[in-house]
Amino acid sequence: MVKIIVKFFDRLEDKVRASLSRRPIVYTFIGAVAIVLFWRGVWMTADMFEFMNGPVSILLSVALLLLTGLFVSFFIGDRLLISGLKQEKKIAEKTELEIRTETDLINEIKIRLEKIEKNVDEIKGFIKTDNNKIFHNGDNK
Repeated sequence: MVKIIVKFFDRLEDKVRASLSRRPIVYTFIGAVAIVLFWRGVWMTADMFEFMNGPVSILLSVALLLLTGLFVSFFIGDRLLISGLKQEKKIAEKTELEIRTETDLINEIKIRLEKIEKNVDEIKGFIKTDNNKIFHNGDNK
């Protein structure tokens, strides 16, 4: 029963997201309102507990964020971490030429990958053809 419910909401989410992605301003507004309402609910729920003062909230949230691995990625982002490890410039610091060069390189890699996929498909076709041949007395027909 749980699988059916999860599958239903997964499909519904896909349809809603596809529909809203054609209207980015409406999508943004709905998302912003939902996020604010979510955090308002979290805040009001936390206020219901006497022990939830400022320092306790900070300690509890940092512990949960560290435990789940979200602390660093949320506050500075994965892309920023990776670019720092690779000693790359931030996108804001890159020149237009550097960004265009990266884009051209990505497009070139994509074209090469498509050619490789085509070659693999052709090889698969040859293999299937060879496997379907009938062999008699050392001759292949």
